[in-house]
Amino acid sequence: MSHPRDEAAGRPVPVLLAGDDFVLNSLLVEALHAQSGPSAWDVRTLELPWPHVPFGPVAEVDEASGSEQEMIEALAGARVCLTQMAPLTARVLDACPDLELFAVSRGGPVNADLAAATARGVRVTFAPGRNAESTAEHTLALMLAAMRRLPHAQDSMRAGRWDSGFYAYDATGLEIAGSVVGLVGCGAVGARVARALHALGAEVLVADPYTDPATLPPGARLVSLPELLASSSVVSLHARLTEETAGLIDAAALAAMPRGSVLVNCARGGLLDYEALTAALAEGHLFAAGLDVFDEEPLAADHPLRSASNAVLSPHLAGASRATARRAATMVAAEAGRWLRGDAPLHCANPQVLESR
Repeated sequence: MSHPRDEAAGRPVPVLLAGDDFVLNSLLVEALHAQSGPSAWDVRTLELPWPHVPFGPVAEVDEASGSEQEMIEALAGARVCLTQMAPLTARVLDACPDLELFAVSRGGPVNADLAAATARGVRVTFAPGRNAESTAEHTLALMLAAMRRLPHAQDSMRAGRWDSGFYAYDATGLEIAGSVVGLVGCGAVGARVARALHALGAEVLVADPYTDPATLPPGARLVSLPELLASSSVVSLHARLTEETAGLIDAAALAAMPRGSVLVNCARGGLLDYEALTAALAEGHLFAAGLDVFDEEPLAADHPLRSASNAVLSPHLAGASRATARRAATMVAAEAGRWLRGDAPLHCANPQVLESR
């Protein structure tokens, strides 16, 4: 394969930055220039409406923002595209034959048709781990808020009260220190949560058949899922959603947890039976739950979890931090730098395209 700039005889490479109101185009420009210098690129930009306009399917791809037509117009002549949400469909690819790299600043490039890209020789990259720190911190925030019943205290304060009744034994919350906390999954996020919990004085159990015990964070112990559920006063989900893990925490699993325990899910909604969870909260089997993801999103306005006093909810925000946006921009800019130098991508979603060149 010839060097990407050979044909351009040293001229700047046309690149489209299709940012949005999270991964800003200004962040992409800054990261791209830091990676390769301003003179390497002929930058054009497209502003996508996410998150103010929800993402959705665009033709054959999912979770995309914007339209095929605006992408076709913006990509004309571009050889590289850095984006988070822009759709890469067969129609877009057919209309933009100059495109060689489509770098997606997400953990998975669901907004790209990988088969169509591979067939046309376009490498698609992604950004695994971009939000691991943010998600770990959000997990701890939900865990603490649920255990200490912080929403109750805030509601009381906003209503103008100073309620000393929160000191009543039955109204008080739980502590992490001295508790057994079980983590279902111990990847990039789970490992960070494990280290933080250990520092706070928890005994940390991990159920993850794919984790090497030698790589566990300090203080964590690998156990079976049944042992974890039976032993943990707090259970936090960090597994990937696969055919194997879909519905993993069902009614039986919830029943196996000790009465008065807490469940936290900042991973994937499909891991958990939310109907069974709602019942366990209503019956008092669970003390509380902290939830950032749901089996159906957005959560229905009349969903019973919205009125559950012992549920702390956020609308899939665990990965939303300014640091995440900056890391995302840096990771796709680094892939653009590798492409410019003729190097292999670090995180390629369709590695077959590399073999064919």
